[in-house]
Amino acid sequence: MQYISTRGGAPKKSFSEIALEGLAPDGGLYVPEAYPQVSDEMLAYWRGLSYEEVAFEVMSLFATDIPRRDLWTLCRKTYTSETFCNARDSFESHLITPIHWVFDNLGLLELSNGPTLAFKDMAMQFVGNLFEYLLKKNGQTLNILGATSGDTGSAAEYAMRGREGIRVFMLSPEGRMSDFQRAQMYSLNEDNIVNLSVPGTFDDCQDIVKAIGQDAAFKAEYSIGTVNSINWARLCAQVVYYFYGYLQATTQNSEEIVFVVPTGNFGNVFAGWVAKQMGLPIHKLIVATNENDVLDEFFRTGTYRPRDAGHTYVTSSPSMDISKASNFERFVFDMVDRDPDKVKALWNTLSENRRFMVEPETFRRIKATCFMSGTSNHANRLETIEQMYLENDIFVDPHTADGLFVGTYKHPVGVKTLCLETAQAAKFAETVEQATGVKPPVPAKLEGLMKLPQYVRHIDNDVESVKALIRETLGEAA
Repeated sequence: MQYISTRGGAPKKSFSEIALEGLAPDGGLYVPEAYPQVSDEMLAYWRGLSYEEVAFEVMSLFATDIPRRDLWTLCRKTYTSETFCNARDSFESHLITPIHWVFDNLGLLELSNGPTLAFKDMAMQFVGNLFEYLLKKNGQTLNILGATSGDTGSAAEYAMRGREGIRVFMLSPEGRMSDFQRAQMYSLNEDNIVNLSVPGTFDDCQDIVKAIGQDAAFKAEYSIGTVNSINWARLCAQVVYYFYGYLQATTQNSEEIVFVVPTGNFGNVFAGWVAKQMGLPIHKLIVATNENDVLDEFFRTGTYRPRDAGHTYVTSSPSMDISKASNFERFVFDMVDRDPDKVKALWNTLSENRRFMVEPETFRRIKATCFMSGTSNHANRLETIEQMYLENDIFVDPHTADGLFVGTYKHPVGVKTLCLETAQAAKFAETVEQATGVKPPVPAKLEGLMKLPQYVRHIDNDVESVKALIRETLGEAA
């Protein structure tokens, strides 16, 4: 399988090549030349498989240049009960991603039992093993530059810490993460981890990463890669839990299912779109946003209107405080018949006018897809968190609550619906306690986290400042 850029200005490359590269040199995002197809017979066979086996089957359709024996080793090494089943006393602790049915036909797909208690671990742990494998095989080193709104950073750092040939520079927005998220990231005192706090929003951090990613000379000189959801390898690993969730929730392939996805950067829900294109019987993908409702506005109106920093609100579901959805370009690429010139024209309009509106024909096509959307606010998520605690005796984090709120009102009656859990409640204890009056428990392995010393460098919201720090750090390391 070969991969192409959404902007048409990059040569075709293999899975291994784009995994280490991240953003395409023309500023676009890599996508498969064509989506692989899963037949009814394949899906029926997968019903009897474990999570790591389904991961291998799905990933082997994308990573065709990696020997199957090596890919199987990577999947088996990644998806173990030691890594994913010890974060809490799940009702089915032997499963990597169990389903907890909470209302009639509405269930939670548990994705937050990994090392950092967030769904990002599901892909990041695989990416860590993949990077180490590829770098060792090619005799290379990699300097990862990433941006986080909270969970990506810690998941990436826990996946990459101590790995030979890998260094991580992670940008995070100052004052816009929970105390637990900051403690998870900043308490890591590893030689290959550099935490950078940036005044501004996640979008500012992401803009810096993209700007450096488009500087081909700097990127090549300092071996810059990324683990944000613009990296196809990470997104590909997220496709797996859509298949596995479907196989758990249904008994036959004739059943359709709805997924509700809390999202800000569009990576998580785009993985569902990929699964749908591959042939997974998805009836609807419901996009759930918080008060930063850029994506909901788009699916309602056809207008994509990212907000500036002053209008990107600080909310109680902070990991979704995003106004520029970096994966959104991949979906638009599909909606304009994969025409890179149309994509470039739209993004040029966005650069000039801070918004674009798709053509009526394109909007009709979007409305005909499986996508729906809705928005939740602070009061909605508090009510949902309280309801889940009182009626189901479980704690949910505020982002998952956004998904449950939107999903409750949007999902079609009678169709099995899974809300993708984003994180454990302990990561957002203040909001959960406000809703329930009870402080959610912290997994035993993370007790004392808040008391650890923190290691972070404050840096200007400026591309050149970040470049200078990378030069300085790598120069010292040499």
